[in-house]
Amino acid sequence: MNTASPKPVARRSLFKAGAFGAAAVAGGLALSACGGGSAGSGGGGGSKTFKLAETHPEDYPTTLGDKKFAELAEKYTDGRIKIQVYPNAQLGEESDAIEQVQMGSIEMTRISSAPMGEFVPAMGLFSLPYLFDDADHLWRFLESESGKKLLSETESAGFKGLGYFDPGARSFYTTKKPILAPTDVKGLKIRVQESQVQIDFINALGGSPTPMAYGEVYSSLQSGLLDGAENNEPSYLSASHYEVAPNYTLDRHMRVAEVLLINKDTFDGLSSEDQEALQKAATEAAPFQREKWETQVESDLEKLRGEGVKINEIADIAPWREATKSVIEKHGAKLGEYLDAVEELRSA
Repeated sequence: MNTASPKPVARRSLFKAGAFGAAAVAGGLALSACGGGSAGSGGGGGSKTFKLAETHPEDYPTTLGDKKFAELAEKYTDGRIKIQVYPNAQLGEESDAIEQVQMGSIEMTRISSAPMGEFVPAMGLFSLPYLFDDADHLWRFLESESGKKLLSETESAGFKGLGYFDPGARSFYTTKKPILAPTDVKGLKIRVQESQVQIDFINALGGSPTPMAYGEVYSSLQSGLLDGAENNEPSYLSASHYEVAPNYTLDRHMRVAEVLLINKDTFDGLSSEDQEALQKAATEAAPFQREKWETQVESDLEKLRGEGVKINEIADIAPWREATKSVIEKHGAKLGEYLDAVEELRSA
């Protein structure tokens, strides 16, 4: 078992220094209570059942990726590890799920790298605006040695990063006036994830960033508490946000990678054979999930057009990059190594 304490998270008193140690013990007890034998045995023994928290619906691409991972994990461990996927935020919204995984009260989650930035600052890289040219550029980075090194930084906070999933690109949507230029964001209350980089991004455009749980966005758009939000096409459609915010601007300002995580103590308690099996399952689930994602985006855009959504393509992002360069200047100083890798891979 790894006994190193993770980096404390100041925004929640639960994670002040010392709290994680007790939580990890509780998580270890919970782990030992699952199944009838040792998952670390590498042989016959009883199976272990791990919970994997997912905020999205049953048929959402990341949920399908979770299920593929679970299927492969059971196959490659000969049934020693079974993973139950809990979609629709049954185990809590992302911020809740990640804290439960850090404590060890649940074993796994699929989490956006945006809230992960509160636990692993380097994950803030993916929240930097207009950083990646397209999906291929993003994946060249994720599959590079730099991308793997970034994933390993989750260990300092009590996690083990198993791999990345594709969340597409995030774009703006609004309830009233469409966003067609950077100046159109000025004065708008825009929902953001719990990420300082995303908060600074909206501030740079003159908007009013409003951190909020995903499950609260629809009612807040409907009531006027929010003027808009930003997300990818499948999320925009599946959450029915288009019903109350029918103006969608494809500026694709962020490609915020999804991360598949397991509690580090849980992972360290497995045999090397089962650790390798979980890693193999995660690696093989990624291209499956990416294919599902690309298909879903194409289908969802057609559905959105059919629902009367006004979709605005932004052809030239240069003015947007200029308007938000202060965000990269502020946060990029701590990410120089990774920014260099992104730049090197831009035309690879």
